[in-house]
Amino acid sequence: MSAEILIVEDDSIINNLMAEALTKHGFNCTQAFSGTEGLLNIQNRKFDLAIFDLMMPGLSGEELLAKIREFTKLPVIVVSAKVDVDSRLSVLELGADDYLVKPFEVRELIARVEIQLRHLEQMQGTDATDDIIEVKKLKLNKSTYEVELEGVSVPLTRQEYKIIELLMMYPTKVFTKQEIFEYAWNETYFAEDKTINVHISNIRTKFKKVTNDEYIDTVWGIGFRLAK
Repeated sequence: MSAEILIVEDDSIINNLMAEALTKHGFNCTQAFSGTEGLLNIQNRKFDLAIFDLMMPGLSGEELLAKIREFTKLPVIVVSAKVDVDSRLSVLELGADDYLVKPFEVRELIARVEIQLRHLEQMQGTDATDDIIEVKKLKLNKSTYEVELEGVSVPLTRQEYKIIELLMMYPTKVFTKQEIFEYAWNETYFAEDKTINVHISNIRTKFKKVTNDEYIDTVWGIGFRLAK
C-alpha cells in the first residue's frame, strides 16, 4: 500500500509542486493550506508522514507540531525558509524528525521522505521476540513503541524513542554522539550537528515530569549512557 502523506503549506505553488513530485513517486498526498486545516486532517485521518511549513495562517508550523506531539508520533519533516540554527533547533526540540531549507531540490525532498518512511517501516517490523526491555523503573515496549517510567507513559518522538531504545539495549555501554545519531537516524553523522544534545535534553525534560531520578548520564568528552 502506498504511503499516505499530508502536506501542510500555505503557498499553493510549493504545495502543488511537492504533491505532484510525491505522487509521481507513488505516494498518496493530501494537501492542506493552513495549520488549522492540517490539524483537522491529522485528528481525523491516518497518515504515514507529514510535511509542514512554519509560517502559515491559523496555526503556525511550530504550534501545529506542538499540538500533534501531544497525541501522535507521526513523522514530520519541516520545510521552511528559516535558515538560522536557532530556528532549526527549536523545531527539533518540538519533535520534528527532519528539517529541509527552502528553496530545496525535489530530489532531496523525495530522499528525505523515503528515509523517514524507511525508519517507520523498520520500527513497525521490529522482531516480536523480547519486546519488553526494563531497566530500573524504565520500561520500553518494542511492539508498541511505548516507553513507561514508573508506570507512567512518556510520549517520545520517533528519534527520542530510538535513542532511549539504544541506551536501554546496552545499559552499561557509553555511546558516542556519532553512534547514537547513526542508530536513530540511519544517516551519516556530521560532527558539528547539535541534534543529539537537543534530543537528549528533550528526553530528560520529559522524564523529569515523572521523576527526579536521572536516567541518562553525560560522559564528558565521549557521549552518553543510561544512568547506573
